[in-house]
Amino acid sequence: MTRTTPAGTPLDDDFHVYDTTLRDGAQREGISYSVTDKLAVARLLDSLGVGFIEGGWPGALPKDTEFFHRAADGELDLDHAALVAFGATRRAGTTVDADQQVRALLDSRAPVVTLVAKSDRRHIERALRTDVAENCAMVADTVRYLVDAGRRVFLDAEHFFDGYAFDPDTSLRVLEAAATAGADVLVLCDTNGGQLPLKLAETVGEVVARTGFRIGIHCQDDTGCAVANSVAAVQAGATHVQCTANGYGERAGNADLFAVLGNLATKLAMPVLPEGKLRELTRVSHALAEIANLAPQTHQAYVGQSTFAHKAGLHASAIKVDPELYNHIDPAVVGNGMRVLVTEMAGRASLELKGAELGLDLSGSPAAVTGAVRRVKELEARGWSFEAADASLELLLRREMAAAEGAEPVEAPFELESYRVVLDHRSTDEVVSEATVKVHVAGQRVIATAEGNGPVNALDAALRKALVPHLPWLRAVELSDYKVRILIDAPGTDAVTRVLVESRDGAEEWTTVGVHGNIVEASWLALCDALAYKALRRNEVGAAAAQGA
Repeated sequence: MTRTTPAGTPLDDDFHVYDTTLRDGAQREGISYSVTDKLAVARLLDSLGVGFIEGGWPGALPKDTEFFHRAADGELDLDHAALVAFGATRRAGTTVDADQQVRALLDSRAPVVTLVAKSDRRHIERALRTDVAENCAMVADTVRYLVDAGRRVFLDAEHFFDGYAFDPDTSLRVLEAAATAGADVLVLCDTNGGQLPLKLAETVGEVVARTGFRIGIHCQDDTGCAVANSVAAVQAGATHVQCTANGYGERAGNADLFAVLGNLATKLAMPVLPEGKLRELTRVSHALAEIANLAPQTHQAYVGQSTFAHKAGLHASAIKVDPELYNHIDPAVVGNGMRVLVTEMAGRASLELKGAELGLDLSGSPAAVTGAVRRVKELEARGWSFEAADASLELLLRREMAAAEGAEPVEAPFELESYRVVLDHRSTDEVVSEATVKVHVAGQRVIATAEGNGPVNALDAALRKALVPHLPWLRAVELSDYKVRILIDAPGTDAVTRVLVESRDGAEEWTTVGVHGNIVEASWLALCDALAYKALRRNEVGAAAAQGA
């Protein structure tokens, strides 16, 4: 891998999208990439079309050293990006050819090197314990050494904005030392993340005007402004922007790659990714979260699951007329989608849109819509929530449609006579729950008993034991997740329990909800809805097959 410039974007080398997920992003608390993980992350970023991928700090971290060796030996074939090794300048008081850390940068065989250097006089004097002249010599010597060895070099000017505000001449001397020695890009770093957009943009514009150097930007998110600061810097003249996937990084994180790309591409009309790659933002964001073993951020700009989700009835009414009235872009542009959430705020338009999303046409059944709106508001007032329980909501809508049309209601494929759950604390200190259910299924009365590691588990086991002989398709259905929330409406009132049950059968997943003052009954209601939903799907498949025949 010898490329030193990005490939595949209309802007080519004129504008750099530089990703540092594998170095700066890996400093986030809770992230620990293996070398295999790092290779997978690099491939995903390259598939998106970023221009530079900073792979880590070879020589400082064994995993990073191994990553670069494996990449250079053929395990990382990049189509769009150039691979970058990160490191420091030579140490004070030594020569560059004697510095093993600098040697490790060459040994990495990365075609591009980013050097970090102090650009704040206070850090130079107090942290490095040297003077400005020696610091500039450290920068110039290391840049020149790497350039002479055939590497393209960028400089990360650490703490630049604070340093420039304190002593601008020193900060500019550091930039000049790097540029004179052959560095291609001088990256202004908001290392402690304390800058705000207007002042940062003013500084970037001033530096560009005073030096004529090619300027980049690297922002931390300690003020919550990393994305805004990055975009403002580009508008002020920066042509190289450093980000991390999903904003990963130490402390509050870094500028989020996907938000920055979304803003540059859709708001500033900058073709920063190869043709057709912008719609990959959401997929790549979620895939990278999986590798990091972190849940995707549901409210993340552009790529979050809730980013284009609308809850208020007023919003839904406008969206029904024109989705662009409440979406700042078409979600599909970044590979995302619009959702309508149904809550106590829902109106007729919300339910009609949600019905369409679920495959139900409610436009010709105003009575069903009226009934559904009333029912949702009643249930939400009692603690129900349908935002994350589309299966229960679909059943509610279908029941209202059936009632409006005088048809048979959609119910679970069995009828409950009774159930009982007991707790058995045995002499061995083992605690076991036992459940007995009495149900009517396929014209028969069935009684079944089962044990479990909790009342809900025992109840689920007993119900399956009773039903599977008559409903064999139930064997494929499993409870994959179970969430409980205790709701208290007002001081002094009894607690109400809301249960969310997620089920799957290998073909799809669905979520149902139950609410009651008793956790077992709340769970029972959610379990019944889960089976009713699956039975509904089976009936639809059977009807479609019969019609096709």
